[in-house]
Amino acid sequence: MMGRVSERLNFHHFIKSKLMRSITFQQKIAGLAGVFRSLQYRNYRLFFGGQSLSLIGTWIQRIALPWLVYDLTNSAFLLGLVGFAGQIPLFLMAPFAGVLADRWNRYYMLIATQIAAMLQALALAALYFTGTIQVWQIIALAVFLGCVNAFDVPIRQSFVVDMVDRKEDLGNAIALNSSMFNAARLLGPSIAGLLISFTSEGICFLLNGVSYLFVIASLLLMRIPKRKREVRNQRIFTELKDGFSYAFGFAPIKYIILLLALVSLIGMPYVVLMPVFAREVLHGDSHTFGFLMGATGLGALAGAIYLASRKNVVGLEKVIPIAATCFGVGLIVFSFTRFFGISLLLMTLVGMGMMLQIASSNSIIQTVVDDDMRGRVMSFYLMAIGGIAPFGSLLAGSLATTIGVPHTFLIGGSFILAGAILFSLKCNEIKMLIQPIYEKMGIYSEKEMKVQPEMGRQK
Repeated sequence: MMGRVSERLNFHHFIKSKLMRSITFQQKIAGLAGVFRSLQYRNYRLFFGGQSLSLIGTWIQRIALPWLVYDLTNSAFLLGLVGFAGQIPLFLMAPFAGVLADRWNRYYMLIATQIAAMLQALALAALYFTGTIQVWQIIALAVFLGCVNAFDVPIRQSFVVDMVDRKEDLGNAIALNSSMFNAARLLGPSIAGLLISFTSEGICFLLNGVSYLFVIASLLLMRIPKRKREVRNQRIFTELKDGFSYAFGFAPIKYIILLLALVSLIGMPYVVLMPVFAREVLHGDSHTFGFLMGATGLGALAGAIYLASRKNVVGLEKVIPIAATCFGVGLIVFSFTRFFGISLLLMTLVGMGMMLQIASSNSIIQTVVDDDMRGRVMSFYLMAIGGIAPFGSLLAGSLATTIGVPHTFLIGGSFILAGAILFSLKCNEIKMLIQPIYEKMGIYSEKEMKVQPEMGRQK
């Protein structure tokens, strides 16, 4: 009798364990599907596929261009100057591009910017293969691409809303954009290192030009519903002023943009100086440079996948200072290393911190901003990331020439760490102001609503 009871109990335990394993497996599948939930939208799927291929070409060119400049000139200052030339148009033109992004059809504007960027890459390839390429031509084409990007980035960021129907999936779409960008950052530098070693920089430029065909084709295949846009009679400067007052009159957006600006000024230029560090400090070649940038992309990809796996944007305001701390500490320690393996690990940390900060900032801003202000606010976001960077490139190039690349990284990491600490002191204020907006949008779950105290005011 006892034996039968024991057999029944063992059978029940066996069935229960099987059911639990099945439930766990289903939960894992559901969680994985949640990471890619924005791909349910046809237009976003097309965009994701076309951009994934195009961005690999973009990163191949981003690696090949500074390597070519340094090979032609052996000058850290000229590396900084080329970086400045490519990014200063963002600082000067992005605010006006944001106004136009709120006025005009973003879909047609995006197609135009992709065609222009393709022509820039093909022009670089033509100059290289004809043997006439010079630094001044590279600078001129960098300025041209900077002008294109001044329009492209705020339009592309704002266009995500037109591809994703439900706003609760917006954060996931932004995180997937970041993962796409950083998967390309992981693959592109490695491919570029091989291409530079076995072929030439010209092949890199040519491949980038061809890669734009994929994103242009994906845009042409989209079905974008026509949206009625309000006809505005205001002057551009009036709308620009309104956008500035809106962005910097709301503390969460203001603090996020200010921290991004600090990081862009003093931290992001590490990319410009990486060819010098790879060759003179680590005594490597284009492979070394490519692997270092690939490690940055690996860390950034990991950070982007983490953000895509999150249910919503709740709590991202706490992720931002943690991510900036990882970025700053990574640069500080990297400045002391002289071993390639350790350098790769530190670049992974730097890439993860950088991406977590940028994508978390983007997700919060895109969630809380009003639709009629989206283009202008995203243009200020772009200025903070890319518009301030040219001044950082010049500063980094000058500092590297005077005190060396390692000490330049050390100073940059220290300032980023200080900025992260200051931002963390404002986290409670940011949370207090954005929570009512999340509640109004229905982003909080009932469980989260119960544990969150009543506080703040609505925007």
